[in-house]
Amino acid sequence: MNNEIYLDANATCATLPVAVEAAVDVMAERFGNPSSSHATGIRAKRVLDEARACARRVIGAGGGRLMFTSGATEGIQTAVVSALAQVRERQLAGQPCGTLLVYGATDHKAVPESLAHWNRLLGTKLELACLPVDGKGRHRLDVLRALAPEAALVCTMAANNETGVVSDLAGIEAVMREEGREALWMVDCVQALGKLPLALADTRIDYAPFSGHKLSAPKGIGMLYVREGAPFTPLIAGGGQEGAQRSGTENMAGIAAFGAVLKALEQGGVFRSHGELAAYRERIVLALREAFPGIVFNAPFDLALPTTINFSVPGLASREVLDLFDATGVRVSAGSACSASKAQPSYVLQAMQLPAWRATSAVRLSFGPQVDAAFIDAACQRIVRCGAALRADPLALSGQARGAGVLQMSCEGRAGWLVFEQREELCVAIDPPAALAARIAALARSHGYAVRAVLTTEDDAQARAGCDALCSALAESGVLFEAGWPRQGASVRLGDASVVPAIRIGDQWLARVAQGEDAFYLLGAANGPDLPASDVRFAFIGGAQAPGCAEGVPLARMRGATERLASLVNADTALCRSVESDTPPWSTPAALAHGGGVLGSLLAVQPLLCRPALAGVANVLQVEQQSLERFLATHPDAVLVDVREPAEHAAGPATLHGRAALNVPMSRLAEQAGRWLRDESRPLVFVCRSGNRSARAALQLQRIGYAQAWHLSGGMALAT
Repeated sequence: MNNEIYLDANATCATLPVAVEAAVDVMAERFGNPSSSHATGIRAKRVLDEARACARRVIGAGGGRLMFTSGATEGIQTAVVSALAQVRERQLAGQPCGTLLVYGATDHKAVPESLAHWNRLLGTKLELACLPVDGKGRHRLDVLRALAPEAALVCTMAANNETGVVSDLAGIEAVMREEGREALWMVDCVQALGKLPLALADTRIDYAPFSGHKLSAPKGIGMLYVREGAPFTPLIAGGGQEGAQRSGTENMAGIAAFGAVLKALEQGGVFRSHGELAAYRERIVLALREAFPGIVFNAPFDLALPTTINFSVPGLASREVLDLFDATGVRVSAGSACSASKAQPSYVLQAMQLPAWRATSAVRLSFGPQVDAAFIDAACQRIVRCGAALRADPLALSGQARGAGVLQMSCEGRAGWLVFEQREELCVAIDPPAALAARIAALARSHGYAVRAVLTTEDDAQARAGCDALCSALAESGVLFEAGWPRQGASVRLGDASVVPAIRIGDQWLARVAQGEDAFYLLGAANGPDLPASDVRFAFIGGAQAPGCAEGVPLARMRGATERLASLVNADTALCRSVESDTPPWSTPAALAHGGGVLGSLLAVQPLLCRPALAGVANVLQVEQQSLERFLATHPDAVLVDVREPAEHAAGPATLHGRAALNVPMSRLAEQAGRWLRDESRPLVFVCRSGNRSARAALQLQRIGYAQAWHLSGGMALAT
């Protein structure tokens, strides 16, 4: 934790030391209730009054209201309720009040959700209208001009939390001031505090919510400005605190801390100037360009806060970039912290009508205005290290010599497989997902691989689209490749004595077994012209033969394929599918025989597939953080396995309690599982960043019969 570089300040900031001191002082010394009339209460009230006075000066509140709240969301609710309460009164009195609730397309989701909620609850029955933005992220003033005459309330942002784009508030105000425009105006000022000059009383803004934890105050404290004369209805009624504007005993620790931050902002010396912050941004941008040569920035710097950088890297999903940064101790995000768990494209970038890949792969880097040059230097060094790790060979495994392997490639429910031989610099793609075509081509080009064949197991539109996309990408990249099965090859004799076409890949055979219009492929050790079932390590079987994926596939066709497959593989052969659902797209015959389903029942009749497997595994074995050291001491032969991708491992190798972890990423788990099954007594403890991938890895190993597969609960993020 002490070595991390925190670049997610738009989500939250560390609390300033002076703010912590102020909060502790109020809790320990000046702990009175500011509503009490005795001396202890009077001392507390002085803290409250001084914080409010400072806040008024900092934001230029003039004669407007300024109340402390629990944060920006409460401030937004209060503003919306105040506006809609006036609308309801006018509706009941038969007075004109507008028919639209206008909100910016890139506003924080708290705004449209609040509008919809209170509009429904108060029965005002107004129409929500989304104000679009242009390609630079700024509000379309021409559309606002058309909407404003019918608007009851207009909601915009001062600066966007994902892109940092600063709104043209002067332009919006000019539209709002045009003759006949009586709509109320709320401006979300959360990202503006400490970064933009504020003089709210000199503007047309009616409501402005703020949040303390976005500027180094604690969470749970914020404030709301209400322009003098603007309608106001308390959201919380009760004892009449905050001048009857917001009842409930004040959060004095939060207010004191927020007041200390505002005082530091007012006095200067703690927070950097706009020019200093812009220079810091330029240095980070240079480091990003060095780390990711193809990087694209998603907002124009001249229109954005200097503390926010939103970017996309071609060929990399945002999750991959986040994991890579996290491995080096750099904390960034994929957008708003409130929507980070939803794993969806950025609605902000979609509203800007940027290409879909940029919205899907967007990463937000943000720093607070109190950072210094030393922090920026350290951040740049880590970013450059991320780029170096990304250029590490993704096909190399730690502690293993260069050789043959099988790489899983999954995207959007499709699973493909890359069979490769590092020494001969060649590979074969089987069922490549169309969405990953560019990445596969880039991998082949960067490592000088020739693609011996681009294959599909099924003759359907999706499979053909994947192969066509890869062939096009390979051609554009100048990579040598052959579409379909190679014209020149060999043949091998399989376990059922049949002779089928085969490709020699290093010391392995890849055999093609035709099944009508479809085919499956077997990969195993090359022992002369034979490929017996005992030597088959992988069977690439497509999606139609997979349990739960057989809808619409004639059972007769399926039975013929699976019965033949069962005679050509062994109990530990990895059966690799072309589809991916909630479980990994691979298993073994023994595990499927226990698991049931059409394929499982057919495989179960084969005597050679009777290896004991763990049936009905539901709960993964886990080692708690506090027990790991004892577990490793008790099991000296245990192996720590880091299932993060090679770039993550290269950026930040996993060493826990003095023991280095072996890197076997999830994309190579199917390849390694067969080797592990030969020695089932040795405990395997899977680790990753958060514990999610390691839990899936351990569960999959248990399902195929490895009883000593564990995972570290909470991952390395919680390791000490």
